[in-house]
Amino acid sequence: MRRYELTDEQWAVIEPLLPPQAETGRPPIPARTVLNAIFWILRSGAPWRDLPERYGPWQSFYHRFNAWRKDGTIDRLLEALQIRLDKDGYIDWDLWCVDGSSVRATRAAAGAGKRGATKNPPTTHWAARAADSAASSTWSLTVKACPSPSTSRPAKSTSRRSSKK
Repeated sequence: MRRYELTDEQWAVIEPLLPPQAETGRPPIPARTVLNAIFWILRSGAPWRDLPERYGPWQSFYHRFNAWRKDGTIDRLLEALQIRLDKDGYIDWDLWCVDGSSVRATRAAAGAGKRGATKNPPTTHWAARAADSAASSTWSLTVKACPSPSTSRPAKSTSRRSSKK
């Protein structure tokens, strides 16, 4: 057994939960091989194109994964496994959660703007009215707005000048 692959005991639990394979057309890739490839991708964090050659063409596994995701096979599999683990007392539902620490976020999630989107409005800088003034519990009385100086160039006139000859 290779790294990230299902053991025989794990396969015995999962096999009955998978949909039957089509008997017409091209011979399908065995479901265990498909799951092993999916687990390799999920556990390694590699892109589909980096799937080891021992599995076969990455596109086949990518398409099967998407088909299982769309038709609900993955959801049914996870639900059945959660029910089994709960029945055996392995899940504490007060602590059950999905770890999102390895989920890749977009650039916009880190504060960067999306391509072609408008930029965030400028930040208004605040300054104390007087450093020696008495303490006040009313915030609006102790500060005043100091708009940022404009960094854009002055606008150019767009009106056409009539040329006189």
